[in-house]
Amino acid sequence: MPEERIDKLHIRLRVYDTEIPVRVFREEEQLYRDAAKLITDTINAYHNRVSAETSEKTVMYMALIDIALRYQREIRRNDTEPFEDILRQITSEVEQALGESKSVIAPE
Repeated sequence: MPEERIDKLHIRLRVYDTEIPVRVFREEEQLYRDAAKLITDTINAYHNRVSAETSEKTVMYMALIDIALRYQREIRRNDTEPFEDILRQITSEVEQALGESKSVIAPE
């Protein structure tokens, strides 16, 4: 436990118009700061695009959806399950073929 406290920092993140106190692992501090900047930049971009009648809440949700879509696209891009399924199928076929060839080659 004491080691965990040493590795964590208390930082204040500026996210759009709000300052948020956060405890983060030292090695993840820049990731948190980059995430806060991404959120702020995305909200600002939507504020610049939408009409003045659009509520603050709607703009926030639009930015949230934008960031979530980026995340989902990245997950899909990095999804290795289809490749793993193909590898399992090929492995099974190879093992089956090797099993058949052993029975043909085996001396009597």
